[in-house]
Amino acid sequence: MSTRGLFISFEGIDGSGKSTQVGLLADHLRARGREVVVTREPGGSAGAEEIRALVLQGDPDRWSAETELLLFTAARRDHLERLIRPALAAGKIVICDRFADSTRMYQGLSRGDLRATVDQLHDLMIGVEPDLTLLIDMDPAAGLARAKARKGIEERFEDFGTDLQTAMRAGFLALAQEFADRFTVIDGARTVEAVTADVVAAVDRKLT
Repeated sequence: MSTRGLFISFEGIDGSGKSTQVGLLADHLRARGREVVVTREPGGSAGAEEIRALVLQGDPDRWSAETELLLFTAARRDHLERLIRPALAAGKIVICDRFADSTRMYQGLSRGDLRATVDQLHDLMIGVEPDLTLLIDMDPAAGLARAKARKGIEERFEDFGTDLQTAMRAGFLALAQEFADRFTVIDGARTVEAVTADVVAAVDRKLT
């Protein structure tokens, strides 16, 4: 591994268990003596966390897809400048719960036909892709039920229902084919331990 560090993202529909796997992977890597930064999107920096509250709370129709795209891009730019780039430059492993692929799905496809615009903004303002993206694949109905059971305050996207979750799953799997060089798809409909074993194996391959 180069001194630049390693950038890992987790993707998946709501309730897929990716956030649990983020924490377990971080524990595994730290036990091996790695310096790890765990972060999330939207969020991860002070400014981006403020934007997170704007986009993840409120009525489902609070923002148009175009407005969401601009808000998410602004949050990601602040996140990149203030946390991701400095951590990678210091040789740390950055593990991010969602990154640009979620925007490609939520705003680019499922909330409007904006994929080309998403990619244009990404190229202009972000210009970074993860070294490895772990897609935790999950049945949409099961994932939504698990997500709703959390009873969190950030339920705006969950309130779009199963149709959005189904479109998201199909979109993520299509992205995994489009960016096959960095995506690894992992079956999330198993025990936490089985999923973690596959996650760790994929990361270990990247580190060797």
